[in-house]
Amino acid sequence: MRALIQRVSQAEVTVDGERIGQCGAGLLILVCAMQGDTEAEAARLVAKITKLRIFKDAAGKMNHSLLDVGGSALVVSQFTLAADTSRGNRPGFSSAAAPAEGEALYLHVASLLRGQGIATETGRFGADMAVALVNDGPVTIWLDTQSSNA
Repeated sequence: MRALIQRVSQAEVTVDGERIGQCGAGLLILVCAMQGDTEAEAARLVAKITKLRIFKDAAGKMNHSLLDVGGSALVVSQFTLAADTSRGNRPGFSSAAAPAEGEALYLHVASLLRGQGIATETGRFGADMAVALVNDGPVTIWLDTQSSNA
């Protein structure tokens, strides 16, 4: 699985002008399930996300995790994280999981976050969404369970 996480002071997602999800201080998590991903990859991704020490301590150093600071999360499906740009100028997305699998894993990520006690809201899988955020830092981190960084 792939995720792009952004430390935010707030974020929201709207569909057709209606806000369907939001979070306060915490993380905006853009998630993409790849072909062959399972719930095990989702669990590994969530374990990494919740424990990443990317929030400031009293001295201003990034020493606290999302769990440490009691932050919230907004999880948004983002199949374009599977983009293959190695040939030409039009990205390919064939390495993304099939829609039914992708949606199930995306929802599983949100469920696992909630299971950790993190207030978590989501976007709408497959919808044309508008995401607004106030990036805090900015801090933006790429995670991929198929590499050594997740």
